[in-house]
Amino acid sequence: MKTNEKGADVKKKIKTVETLLDALPFIRKFYGKTIVIKYGGSAQIDEKLKESFAIDILMLYMVGIKPVIVHGGGKRITEILNALNIKTEFKDGVRVTTQESIKIAEMVLSGEINKEIVNMLNLHGAKAIGINGKDMAFMKGKSKVGYTGEIVSVDGVFLNKLLAENLIPVIAPIAAGETPTHPGYNINADTAASEIAAAIQAKRVIFLTDTPGVLDKQGNLISSLTKEEIEKLKNDGTIAGGMIPKVDAALYAVEKGVEKAHIIDGRVEHSILLELLTSEGIGTEIKNS
Repeated sequence: MKTNEKGADVKKKIKTVETLLDALPFIRKFYGKTIVIKYGGSAQIDEKLKESFAIDILMLYMVGIKPVIVHGGGKRITEILNALNIKTEFKDGVRVTTQESIKIAEMVLSGEINKEIVNMLNLHGAKAIGINGKDMAFMKGKSKVGYTGEIVSVDGVFLNKLLAENLIPVIAPIAAGETPTHPGYNINADTAASEIAAAIQAKRVIFLTDTPGVLDKQGNLISSLTKEEIEKLKNDGTIAGGMIPKVDAALYAVEKGVEKAHIIDGRVEHSILLELLTSEGIGTEIKNS
């Protein structure tokens, strides 16, 4: 190897070490703390992004941070319903889950997607366990529209016991119903992540989306927001459409004691590590006033 090649190789190694040292204060800050991650969008579909997500979670896990994953699966549910010729209706952007479709939703969320995520994490060396709200009835719901539900309660003690056993809970957002024979409720994954983060007093909650974060009217990323700023942006139409429920879920979590919420671009490889373990971050953080 030539001298200049050796020099370039050493510089590359030094750069790697510098990157690790830059992350050290953040690793120290989050060590032993719980981070709730809502996993959805492209990050849940694209094979390369799936791998990136699994590595991010493993990295957090290996340095002593406690991840909790809440996942969606709306696109896959729609695919299966269409294949079975079962109509899908949406009201204000929310699926109206019927008695027929709740069975499909649970099958897809708990049986297919949840186990895929669990298997992916375990193959990478983590200790993940898949659950939904019916397990230990830790998440109970009531009807919002049909069998689309809203959360009544979350048993944070149960989840914290799993974390104490060094497990990564991977949660499908199906809530237990009011009676033993009730099929349960389909819960919006953003809402479930927010409620779960509040119940276990997580340090942070992160929402993976298919946008860079909250954008201003010129399309520029807004790196930080408070409740008052969010209300202004809602009123002038800057925050609109599908971003409203995400921002509301994030705001709910911080109002219930979560230190900060983050809305980040899940299409960026290693977006979770970039947001948590670098000073700049890549998305929008929402904090209490």
